[in-house]
Amino acid sequence: MKKHARVMFVMLAFLLSATMVWAAGQSATTGTDEETARTTSIGGIPRHETLIVDILTGKNANPGNFNMWAGWVGNDKGLQQLVADPLWVVEYTLGDNVNTLASEKPIYNDDYTQMTVKLRNNVTWSDGEKFTAADVVHTVQTQIDTKGMTYHAQMNDNVARVYKTDDYTVVFDLKRPNARFDAHFTDRWGALRIAPEHIWKNAEDPMTFQFNPPIGTGPYILKDFDPTGFWFVYERRPDWDKSPTGILYGEPAPKYVQFMYYGTAEKKVIAEARHELDMADLTPESFIAAQDRNEYLRGLYKDFPWYEILHPCTTGGVFNNMKAPYDDRDVRWALNLALNVPEMIMTAYNGATALAPAYVPATLPFYEWFYKPMQDWLIDFEIMVDGKAFKPYDANMPFQLADQAKKAGNPVPTDKAEILEMFGYGGWKYAPEQATALLKSKGFSLKNGKWMMADGSPWEMYLVGHTNPAHPQFKWAFQLGEQWRKFGIDVTIDSTEMKSTIDQNGTFDVSTAWPMWANGGDPDLYSVLQQYHSKYLVPLGEPNAGGQIARFANTELDAIIDEMEGISSNDPRITDLSIEAMKILVREQPGISLGSYVSALGWDEYYWTNYPGGDNPYTQPHYHWPNFKFMLPRLKATGRK
Repeated sequence: MKKHARVMFVMLAFLLSATMVWAAGQSATTGTDEETARTTSIGGIPRHETLIVDILTGKNANPGNFNMWAGWVGNDKGLQQLVADPLWVVEYTLGDNVNTLASEKPIYNDDYTQMTVKLRNNVTWSDGEKFTAADVVHTVQTQIDTKGMTYHAQMNDNVARVYKTDDYTVVFDLKRPNARFDAHFTDRWGALRIAPEHIWKNAEDPMTFQFNPPIGTGPYILKDFDPTGFWFVYERRPDWDKSPTGILYGEPAPKYVQFMYYGTAEKKVIAEARHELDMADLTPESFIAAQDRNEYLRGLYKDFPWYEILHPCTTGGVFNNMKAPYDDRDVRWALNLALNVPEMIMTAYNGATALAPAYVPATLPFYEWFYKPMQDWLIDFEIMVDGKAFKPYDANMPFQLADQAKKAGNPVPTDKAEILEMFGYGGWKYAPEQATALLKSKGFSLKNGKWMMADGSPWEMYLVGHTNPAHPQFKWAFQLGEQWRKFGIDVTIDSTEMKSTIDQNGTFDVSTAWPMWANGGDPDLYSVLQQYHSKYLVPLGEPNAGGQIARFANTELDAIIDEMEGISSNDPRITDLSIEAMKILVREQPGISLGSYVSALGWDEYYWTNYPGGDNPYTQPHYHWPNFKFMLPRLKATGRK
């Protein structure tokens, strides 16, 4: 594996090594000697009892604010992973949902106008108060009553009344049939998590309440945090057995969990080599450098593609569909056809990406439910360019990627089925001539190789991306920007800590926000499609109530979503409705649907082992997911100190 990698990364490895010479000793433990760094963590807590993980979304801009019910506060600083719990959690690796605060799956009446939730009767909050139905009722009612809260629109749209019938039973009377109402309480990487009523009833303003310290039903409590947002330390609750995690899986192995933002990839490599960081998202080149420096480091897989590529989240970007010229479907198609996708994938991930052009991610179940059944339709799909039909789908792209990866020295499979499984089933063609024709048909013009808008002004695009170099929203920002610059557009790329605020308020042209989320456990796409319903659209400058960054709406899609609400997730029509929704998204192209999330996870096994790798996938593998807490009881300490 390392031999192949060195062929691919020789120049990048040289640059990383040169940088590391300068950066050595510049890790988070600056000011201590190496031996002290190995035996203690921030605050003097024992290193061998501490699991140290990265913060995926970077340095936290709101370190003292833990009120995730009023908006994004950097929820992956440990809040969603260790403290807060929802009613249910998606376990995409196992293809099922975990009953978390709920003791069983939701119960609907015959016409789906009422949902009953049975709760666990043996859970307590981290301050010792009992968790009861009153907490669920208060959480939902607060969302209903408070404009601006994250689920205010959804709860007002659906809930006629929420009440308890006893301490562990909650009933939702719905305004109309909705067999998917439970999706709002099912956590994949976001849900209406339950807040403690005995704390929140004293909050004067739910929108400005900081919820500090956070009180949760998770197995850890906040011990300390950096007021500048670089680190957060959590300690295992003495009564961990009163948390859903403890009840389901046992005692979490680490006594402490520290979330630490190290910054650049080379600093993460140094930290893992010094065993000051246990879990991190690395870039492909830094992953190889980390392996060369650290005999204890491993990835999700032990051979090519090394990383997780069949992930239930589609990456690429979204257009601001409420802002000209991105409100025009032909312009959106032109921008997609101006992209050399294989070139982007080779540059960003050295070919290790599974194509996902139809907005749902590339995963093994989704291949069977969606991409295989849709393949003929995608091949025959046409758009009109300059009065002529053009077929934009390229079913040969996976084999092109395989050839490029093979030439780079990677052990790529030769079997057709294995190539399709690794690289996906196809992507959108690189067709700059057709892109040019589409734009000219809309009044755009080229002047000295630069695109002018229909009014004659230069086309200036504001593209917002992530700050973490290992994050797909960082990588795709620079790949998209470079492709469109070569095409003749003046692109400004803003890699900013304010990205979530910019996304929510719609103050961008293009964002590398996910074009689609997906649960991954079944073919029912309602939970991710419902955000596209036009009833959730708000004007530019206002926070997007439904969570949809693209601000896209379509009456045909509305009708499909409405129909889904009235039937069971087990109804045989669900897959067909999901496919019809995908066809609308393909036709309209509200975003740039490139491929599944690529995660170059680096796990240091010096202090902890039994990570959920490809050889032992007992849970999802990420430290930033809400079910990270379910991993912790299964980790094993090595005994090294």
